[in-house]
This record gives sequence, structure tokens and C-alpha cells, in this order.
Amino acid sequence: MAVYTPVSDVEVTEFLQNYEIGDLISLTEITEGVENSNFLLRTSIDSYILTLYEKRINAEDLPFFMKLLSELSQNEISCPRPIPDKNGNTINICSSKYATIVSFLNGKTAQFTNLNRCSQIGTMLAKLHMATFKLSLYRKNPLGPENWLSILLETNDEDSNLPKGLNKEASLYIDNIITRWPKSLPAGIIHGDLFPNNAMFIDNNLSGIIDFYFACTDFYAYDIAICLNSWCFENDGSFNSEKAKTLIASYQKIRQLNNKEKNALPTLTQGAAIRFFVTRYYDWHHTPEGALVKKHDPLEYWNKIIYLRSNSNLELYGLP
Repeated sequence: MAVYTPVSDVEVTEFLQNYEIGDLISLTEITEGVENSNFLLRTSIDSYILTLYEKRINAEDLPFFMKLLSELSQNEISCPRPIPDKNGNTINICSSKYATIVSFLNGKTAQFTNLNRCSQIGTMLAKLHMATFKLSLYRKNPLGPENWLSILLETNDEDSNLPKGLNKEASLYIDNIITRWPKSLPAGIIHGDLFPNNAMFIDNNLSGIIDFYFACTDFYAYDIAICLNSWCFENDGSFNSEKAKTLIASYQKIRQLNNKEKNALPTLTQGAAIRFFVTRYYDWHHTPEGALVKKHDPLEYWNKIIYLRSNSNLELYGLP
């Protein structure tokens, strides 16, 4: 989550006249993340999240996101629930941007990972996949392997404060991994961004997951690969195999991986690292000055790429 578009109390008060959720008490900017403008909205009735959509979010995709959240909420997945206005609409305009209001989930985002939390994430991810398997929704992944090179090349690394030649080396690696990318695996709607800052905990118990704006149709095992990257590396850059084994074992108690998924996991995990490297690389150079947002260092994911391509055996994940 992030803030690119500031919104005044006057604008929000006027916006809330379309809803039946009480009067504005306070509006607080949420500065985590890099994608949309998000605010904690407190009213006389309850607390909510107000989102104004920026950057990569296509307005045509918003009905998909709102429908997905509604369906998941009805399928016992703890996630934000879209709040309709007086006319039943969940998508409106605020400060000249498309905007939505969703329910507020209690808890705090994970500031650290441990075996217990990795286990809970594995379980939640499997439940999410089992739930989305039943849905008829579809959204092509706009950040799939075929898009990585074009995103990378939108930035000239000669103008970068990052190591020179990174573009060229990353381009070669993208070409290589695309040749190894699996053609067919079990697929459905994935979260696509289940990082620790998108998981809410009360004490050490998972209370829900948020930020579904990268959700799309893709391989379920790719969603696991994203989690392995975001939950199983330590702050010093080392990979914690025990966390990975715990996450996957908990996942498989709900949904078993087939042999093709298991064998593809090293490639998918490398690909997930590439995906987040290229988008962070782009954001590092193109986030507007003055935006209330924390830019994430792309080199964190470049170092993960280096590790993962040198350690690609299934034993790393506790798989035979």
C-alpha cells in the first residue's frame, strides 16, 4: 500500500454521502507498499480502507477484484470485503481517481517471519487456491514472464545508481528462464503478492490476508514460489530451508502438489524472484518525487536470483 494522491477531509466527507457507513471521524495515510493510494478511514460506525487506484491498476480490472473479494469472503477466506454504496456500486470516483472502500481487518502486518507463521501462510494459501478453483473468474497475469523484459528495459541503467550492466545481465537471465518455464500446471486465481506486509496477525495468529490487486489467473505453484521468496529469506539474505519446508508441508495438508508442480518449483521460484526484481527496478527509478511511499531495493531480489539459480534442488523445499 502507498499514497500518491492526497485526499482532503472535505473530499472524503462528500464521497461518504454516497454510502451508509456513518460520518467521517478520521482519515490516515497508509504509506507501506508501492502501488495505490490507501487510507485508514474511521467513521462513526466502523473502520474501513479507502483505496484510490494508481499506476499499474487497470480500471477495467476493478470489477474482477471486487467480485473476487466478495466471493472469497463468502467462502470463509478472511480478507477485505467490498463495501457497496447506496446504489450497490463498489467502485466510484474520489479525487478524480477510481476508488473503493473495503472492510478493515484487525491485526498488524507481519514484521518478521517464523516457522509458525510460515505454516499458517501455507495453510491459508492452500485454502485460497481451493476456494478459487471453484470460481469462474479469469484475469490474465499482466506481470507474467512475457512482460518481464519489457518492464526491465523501460529503465536505462546508465542513469541508475545501481550497478552498471544489471539490465544486460538480467535480460540474459530472463531469456534463459523463459525457455525453462512450464507450459501447463494446475492453475486458477492466485494472490500474486502474499508478502508478510499483506498478512495480518493478531499476536502470532493469522487474522487475514489483504491487497489482492495482483490477483490473476496463473499456476498455483507460482503463488507458492512467490511466498518462498518473501517468507523464507532472512534479513541477511540467507535462505531458511526449514521455513520453506514448513510452508510447503502445511500447504500440502490442504492441497497436494503433483509431480509436475514439484519439479517446476525451482524454476518458478527463480521466476518469482525475477518478477519482483524487475518491478522493483522499475519503481526504483520511476516512483514520483514526493510520493509518500517507501521504495524497495531491487538488489534484494537480485541477490535472491543469484542464490536460487545456484541452489535449485528439491531438497531445499523438503520435496523428494
